[in-house]
Amino acid sequence: MRSSKSKVLHEIAGAPLVAYPIVAAQSLGAAPVVAVLGHQIAQVSQVLQGRFGAGAITVVEQAEQKGTGHAVALGLAALASFDGLVLILYGDVPLLTAAKLQAMVLQAEATRGLVMLTAKVADPSGYGRIVRDAAAKVTSIIEDRDANAEQKQINEVNAGIYAAPAAFLRQATAALVPQNAQGELYLTDIVPQAAATIGVTTVDVSAEEMGGINDRAQLVQAEAVMRARLTAHWLGHATIRSPQTVSIDADVVIEPDAEIEAGVSLRGKTHIGAGARIGQGSVLVDTIVGAGTEILPYSVSTKTRIGTNCRIGPFAHLRPDSELGNDVHVGNFVETKKTKIGRGSKANHLSYLGDTIIGERVNVGAGTITCNYNGFEKQQTIIEDGAFIGSDTQLVAPVRVGQNAIVAAGATITQEVPAGALAITRVAQTHLAGYSARLAARYADRAKTAAEKGKPRAPDTE
Repeated sequence: MRSSKSKVLHEIAGAPLVAYPIVAAQSLGAAPVVAVLGHQIAQVSQVLQGRFGAGAITVVEQAEQKGTGHAVALGLAALASFDGLVLILYGDVPLLTAAKLQAMVLQAEATRGLVMLTAKVADPSGYGRIVRDAAAKVTSIIEDRDANAEQKQINEVNAGIYAAPAAFLRQATAALVPQNAQGELYLTDIVPQAAATIGVTTVDVSAEEMGGINDRAQLVQAEAVMRARLTAHWLGHATIRSPQTVSIDADVVIEPDAEIEAGVSLRGKTHIGAGARIGQGSVLVDTIVGAGTEILPYSVSTKTRIGTNCRIGPFAHLRPDSELGNDVHVGNFVETKKTKIGRGSKANHLSYLGDTIIGERVNVGAGTITCNYNGFEKQQTIIEDGAFIGSDTQLVAPVRVGQNAIVAAGATITQEVPAGALAITRVAQTHLAGYSARLAARYADRAKTAAEKGKPRAPDTE
C-alpha cells in the first residue's frame, strides 16, 4: 500500500478492511472471533475495540511472520476449548458475502470435512491452482511458481478461505513443515492432509468476491463495488435519485420512504429517518435525521442530532455536538456548533450559533452572532423559551436572554436580558435637515473651481 498505516486499516465505504470479514462472520453467529495480527497490532486492536467493543474480538499476536499456516496455528491456540467448525478468513478480503460463507458452513456441517472457496478466472496467473483427480476430487493446491505447463492451464484457483473442524485444523497445522526458502508454513499444505482423511469439497465464488486488496487501485475498485451494493440494498425501500452519484457508507441506516437526491454523501453512522428527504449535494457525517425532516440542498452536518419534521438549509452547516429538537428551522448560511435548539425554534438566515442553548419557540433573526470565544476560552449563551432575537444582534457570551424577552435589531447584548423585557443598545438616531442639498452644492463648487484653474481637480481626501 506504500502507506504508514496498516493495510487492513485502510477504509472502503467508511469502514476499515478488517471490519468486513468480522461483520460477515458475526452475522453467521461465529463466536469467538480471533484476529491474528502482526504489523501495527496496537493500532489495529484499538480500531477493533472501538468498532466491536472491548473483549468482543480476541487478539493474538504473530510476532514473526512465518506464513498463513503459522497464523492459523496461533489462532487455534486461543481456541483451546473450542470443538466446533472454524472459519478462516483474511483481513484484506472485504467483498466476501455472508451468504457465501453460510454456504460453506452448511456444507462443512453436512460433510464434516474441509470446505474451501474456489473461483474460475480468465487469467489464473499468480494464483494457486486447484488440482483434482480423475473423480474430480480435490487432492492439492499447486502454487503458480511451482506449477508445470499443464497445471498452469488450470483456471480454477484457490480463494484461501476455509471451513473445517477445529480438531482437524489443530492436527493439520501442527504437522506443517516449511517447504520454501522463506521458512514459512503455508496453509495450503493442509489440503492434501484433508484429502487423505476427512475429504475436501469446494464452494464456487466469483473472482470479484474473493479479491484481496494489495494496492490502492484495488482499494478504490473494491470500494466502488461495495458502494454499488449498499445503494442497491437501500433502494429496496428508499428512493435514491441518480444512485450512481450518491455515496453511502457501510454503517449508514436509511428508514423506509426516505428520499435521497443526487450527489448526496451519507458517511459514518448516519441514520436517516422514515420519510426524510436529503437534498442534492448534502453531506451528512455521523448525523441522525428524524422522520419527516427535510435537508435542503448543499447542507453539511457532522455529529449532529436532528429531530422530526425539521427544515434545514439550503447551505446550512451543522457542526459537531449540535442537537435540534422537533419542528426546528435552520436556514440558509446558518452555522451551529455545540448548540441545542428547542422545539419549534427558527434561525432562518445568515447566523452563527456556537456554544448555545436555545429554548422552544425562539426566533433568531438574520445576522445574529453568538460571540462565544474570547481568545482563551469558550463561553455559553442561553436563550430561553419564546424569546425574539432581532436581526444583526451580537450576543456576547456568557449571557442569558430570559423567557419571552425581545432583543431589538442591531443590539450588542453583554448583560442578562430579564424575562419579558425589551433590550435596545442602539445609539440615538439624529437628523440633519437639508444635508443632502448642502453636500451636493459643496462638490459642485469644487468642480467649478478646478475647471476655472484649468487643471484637474485634486482627489478628495475626506
